Amino acid sequence: MAVPGSLRRQPANRGLVSHCTHHHIVVFLLTFFSYSLLHASRKTFSNVKVSISSQWTPSYLNSTAPELRPYELWNGTHLFPNAEKATLFLGTVDTIFLFSYAVGLFVSGIVGDRLNLRWVLSFGMCSSALVVFFFGTLTEWLHFYNKWFYCCLWVVNGLLQSTGWPCVVAVMGNWFGKAGRGFVFGLWSACASVGNILGAFLASCVLKYGYEYAFLVTASVQFAGGVIVFFGLLTSPKEVGLPELGADEDKVGVEEDANRPLMSNDDVDDDDRNYSIQATDNDNQPKAIGFFQACCLPGVVLYSLAYACLKLVNYSFFFWLPFYLSNNFGWKEAEADQLSIWYDVGGIIGGTIQGLVSDVLQKRAPVLAVSLLFAVGSLFGYSRSPNSKPINAVIMAITGFFIGGPSNMISSAVSADLGRQDLVKGSSEALATVTGIVDGTGSIGAAVGQYLVSLIQENLGWMWVFYFFILMTSSTILFISPLIVREIRLLLHEQHLRMLAE
Repeated sequence: MAVPGSLRRQPANRGLVSHCTHHHIVVFLLTFFSYSLLHASRKTFSNVKVSISSQWTPSYLNSTAPELRPYELWNGTHLFPNAEKATLFLGTVDTIFLFSYAVGLFVSGIVGDRLNLRWVLSFGMCSSALVVFFFGTLTEWLHFYNKWFYCCLWVVNGLLQSTGWPCVVAVMGNWFGKAGRGFVFGLWSACASVGNILGAFLASCVLKYGYEYAFLVTASVQFAGGVIVFFGLLTSPKEVGLPELGADEDKVGVEEDANRPLMSNDDVDDDDRNYSIQATDNDNQPKAIGFFQACCLPGVVLYSLAYACLKLVNYSFFFWLPFYLSNNFGWKEAEADQLSIWYDVGGIIGGTIQGLVSDVLQKRAPVLAVSLLFAVGSLFGYSRSPNSKPINAVIMAITGFFIGGPSNMISSAVSADLGRQDLVKGSSEALATVTGIVDGTGSIGAAVGQYLVSLIQENLGWMWVFYFFILMTSSTILFISPLIVREIRLLLHEQHLRMLAE
């Protein structure tokens, strides 16, 4: 019996390996490190919260504050009477950043599909670096402290930083197709975790000189990265005369989208699924897809809502983990910064392995579901971690594996699947828009979460914060449950057809 085309599987990396050029490697590295630098500057803020809180608190209430800061200065600038108020404000700043970042993602995705991706990405990196410098370095050098000024700067920073993710995902989508997408994007999406590690390392190295130097170093490196991106990034293969992605995939015969059950009907012809995000026919250039059209694509709303819950948990670790380790266990801030790296290490490994498994199964949702179920258990275990750095680091890495891994998959590989499905063939400029919707909705959930975390911690304690994380992780599974059920049924059906064919 002949095996249906949708059941004929080929090695996930066959087309990838045979058609990889040095241009692909350069694009991979440039997009990887450009977003790593954006994340590093964000991580700096979370890593120096204790130092900022000390600096913004009157010296007579805080022995760690500089001696040459009379109380009249703090009273005149309307900062905070105690560390608790300063901590609550820091949580509010996180929320403000994420709300502006979420709004910016919806806009940046649309802009990225209409303008040159290289220009948009470079502008966002360089401008954001300047804002970070003003926020953390220049204000401290000038001894200028004002809550409203900090909030306004961080709103602008959120809008500028939002240009990063939709642009880099779209560029990667132009260069890397269906072959091994889960593995490639799973490995590449480690850029956020690498950025966290880089930001924590840079901050811990210069924190002894003052928190302003942590902002200075990361802002300088990010600005330099933006300049390199402007002169060195190639946004699509056609810029160097290479064949477009759709034509390339036709040649290697990749017959099935890695996430086909979510994106298309079973009776769609295999050959019709090969196309490019950015068409090369200058005479018939497709128009970018509209925002509401992108929202109506199959799977976009469900994955967006699921990502809102999951990103809330992931970004709470991102923003609050060093502070939690210092506050709950009494560890030094630099030690807490270095220890928090293990969460990101787990996320890197998790995203890569889970992406590879989803390529083999050619289904994403079941892999996500299994990982998130284990995430619930790991969260419960981490909430009861003893005051031991080695034990804490191990449980932290396991938690990052099961939370950071699915988060990386949804924001990269799944977004690429959603933005390149059959329904956008006639309007192929869709990937940045879809990525902006998924990540933007996730950032709204994360923004609400950061304020709730500070509120729950202040009134109920850290244990209830972890119960809240468990609830949000369970909600992630609930939102994608229709997709999980459908893909499991398809897996069973395909297995049954193979058994009949043997």
